[in-house]
Amino acid sequence: LSENSYVTLKVFDNSGRELKTLVNEYKEAGYYKSVFDGSGLASGVYFYKLTAGDFVHTKKLSLVK
Repeated sequence: LSENSYVTLKVFDNSGRELKTLVNEYKEAGYYKSVFDGSGLASGVYFYKLTAGDFVHTKKLSLVK
């Protein structure tokens, strides 16, 4: 993070249903890691959405078991 902000990191399925919230808190500027445990999910395509202040980024995630 380049500046202090409220951060959310969520995982969604193909239909847009929210499956997991990995981060949902205020963070200070810096580097962070988050662990995603997809053991309860089937193999397939999912999406994750990172929101930090005005920054919003959505990317595709492939889960292969």
